[in-house]
Amino acid sequence: MNITFLGTGTSQGVPFIGCPCPVCTSTNKKDQRLRSSVWIETPDASIVIDSGPDFRYQMIRANVRQLDAIVFTHAHKDHIAGLDDIRPYNFFSGNPVKIYATPETQEGLHREFSYIFSGMNYPGIPQIEMHTINPDEPFFVNGVKFTPIKLLHYKLEVLGYRVGDFTYITDANYIAPEELNKVRGSKAITLNALRHEPHISHFTLAQAIELAKDLNAEETYFTHISHQLGLHDKVNAELPRGMNLAYDGLTLTY
Repeated sequence: MNITFLGTGTSQGVPFIGCPCPVCTSTNKKDQRLRSSVWIETPDASIVIDSGPDFRYQMIRANVRQLDAIVFTHAHKDHIAGLDDIRPYNFFSGNPVKIYATPETQEGLHREFSYIFSGMNYPGIPQIEMHTINPDEPFFVNGVKFTPIKLLHYKLEVLGYRVGDFTYITDANYIAPEELNKVRGSKAITLNALRHEPHISHFTLAQAIELAKDLNAEETYFTHISHQLGLHDKVNAELPRGMNLAYDGLTLTY
């Protein structure tokens, strides 16, 4: 299984529009972050977690020729806004793209993309096959097992996922002990680490590091990073052993 980080940035991406700070003006490609998303590829499946505003470019940049499914974490705009751009996959495959989402996330998709669900099969609109996630039960996508991890993003319940030895957690600032037990034993864990200063709905880098120490995975990667965290190379060099900032285009194999 290959996992590619399609984007590792926060909701407004990096660089932040109009910002003259050292991170936003950096020429290091690792400081240039699209909205957070990952691509999971196996011999039998091509699956993306979240389709944010940068989805089209992410698919082109990563050369994703086939897309079987999108698995959503929650319905915030920076995680769903690119859904319309699945249409080329409909065209080339002749099939709908499978969508996996909780009932609450489906409500958000209905609000943002009402024309997809209107019942009018207008030529050219995205073709989807909706699957409802029960957050308390694992599910399979083209033979790939996803175990939902319930998280709190301030007061909003969102989902992370364990897929084999890889766990992906973004947009969280609290994880209950029983949900952490689902994560333990993962070889690689991804955690959101927005910035150094406290935030109402995201882990800080220090909080993410402490959680990573507790989970004790072989490798931990931090994502959903803002320009306020600092330059990639400088911050990365100061992290504990086994921990790294993720960056756009990073690929892991398990």
